[in-house]
Amino acid sequence: MTNEGGGAIVVKPNNNLHRPKFGSFLYPESVIFSPRNNNNQDDGDYYSGHPKSSASSTSPRYNNNSGTRTPTSGEASPYLMSPWNNQPVSPYTKSPWIMPPYSPNENLLSSCNGLIGSIVRKEGHIYSLAASGDLLYTGSDSKNIRVWKNLKEFSGFKSNSGLVKAIIITGDSNKIFTGHQDGKIRIWKVSRKNPSVHKRVGSLPTFKDYVKSSVNPKNYVEVRRNRNVLKIRHYDAVSCLSLNAEQGLLYSGSWDKTLKVWRISDCKCLESINAHDDAINSVVAGFDSLVFTGSADGTVKVWRRELQGKGTKHFLAQVLLKQENAVTALAVNEESAVVYCGSSDGLVNFWESEKHLSHGGVLRGHKMAVLCLAVAGNLVFSGSADRNICVWRREESGAHSCLAVLTGHTGPVKCLAVEEDRDHDHEYHQKGDQRWTVYSGSLDKSVKVWRVSEHSPDLKGLYSPTQMRRQV
Repeated sequence: MTNEGGGAIVVKPNNNLHRPKFGSFLYPESVIFSPRNNNNQDDGDYYSGHPKSSASSTSPRYNNNSGTRTPTSGEASPYLMSPWNNQPVSPYTKSPWIMPPYSPNENLLSSCNGLIGSIVRKEGHIYSLAASGDLLYTGSDSKNIRVWKNLKEFSGFKSNSGLVKAIIITGDSNKIFTGHQDGKIRIWKVSRKNPSVHKRVGSLPTFKDYVKSSVNPKNYVEVRRNRNVLKIRHYDAVSCLSLNAEQGLLYSGSWDKTLKVWRISDCKCLESINAHDDAINSVVAGFDSLVFTGSADGTVKVWRRELQGKGTKHFLAQVLLKQENAVTALAVNEESAVVYCGSSDGLVNFWESEKHLSHGGVLRGHKMAVLCLAVAGNLVFSGSADRNICVWRREESGAHSCLAVLTGHTGPVKCLAVEEDRDHDHEYHQKGDQRWTVYSGSLDKSVKVWRVSEHSPDLKGLYSPTQMRRQV
């Protein structure tokens, strides 16, 4: 079956979604984590030979010294206790790509937490997500950026080359920045006359700046023997992007180990920082003029932005973490001033600003590497190579509890995006309960959409798969 644009579209029920074969990930990304694969290879985040996560005695569910199991948050496994643990199997629907969960009582389940629907495409594995209002942008290894509205394909645009590893949308939703495997950052603009039209308007660095810088030999750095490159350009994959809208700055991290700072107004590269000893997997602009970077070298570094003359410059302020396991994901709760870090050992560490960025604790809920993190309100979402998404809630005391484990993906969960639930007609909104729409992208070639509340779900309003089958 083909869509209007000629692209192939397939739909499969959840129980027939097969995981990609091992060999399909050898290029351009590394292989995925698989419970069936004892080698536990990585999925494309740069680990550079650091120890990988497994379900052995080194798992976060076990004590490394004694080999005995340690309780997860809530003194019990969140996977077993979660009322959202099992989602009903989706049947075929009229739409060729939407798979909402089947429900004998849609009015009942629409007011509960859980899976809303899924988007399945044949064209490539999902590596990046960005949400803005009712629009969802997805990036894959097909070089396409798809735009979805209400779980239906709204628009799309394609780059000439480079797997799409990161997507950032400006506050006014007018510009989109995409980071690619080929080391380029591309800039797209939304048409004012037709919001479905996206036009490429440039790249970082601009051609003018590239030519201007190439004339001066001082603007080159040696990256390996007999190879010099311009400082203002990434020469390896752009793995992550972060936006400081207030200051008009864009941060890009790369497998070339550098952090670059861009001014959005004129697309100039203000700084190129040799930030780490190995590939940078995550960057996030945070609170108090701080920027956080996480790397395959096992460190989380804090950079402070300071005024210097008419411009700004970033200085290394602190190293929060130094370990053997690669740092794979970062997220910041700006309201609570908390930094979260996911790593290849399956752990989520966090630090609190009110305690001078002292270590606040560890969240243990995954058997394999944490590949992505997202924060919304008092909730923290962690996606993992174990195919699950843990939902954590930060209490007023600073303690964290696991509300649920969202299951359903058949491949590693590679990216997350969260938007406020805009349906204000729900009874939950009337009760003052904050609710969120969560998007999860996976290497199983699907995006799943979830509705999550900051309060514990009503167990009476959820059905197990057994209950669902009995009532059909």
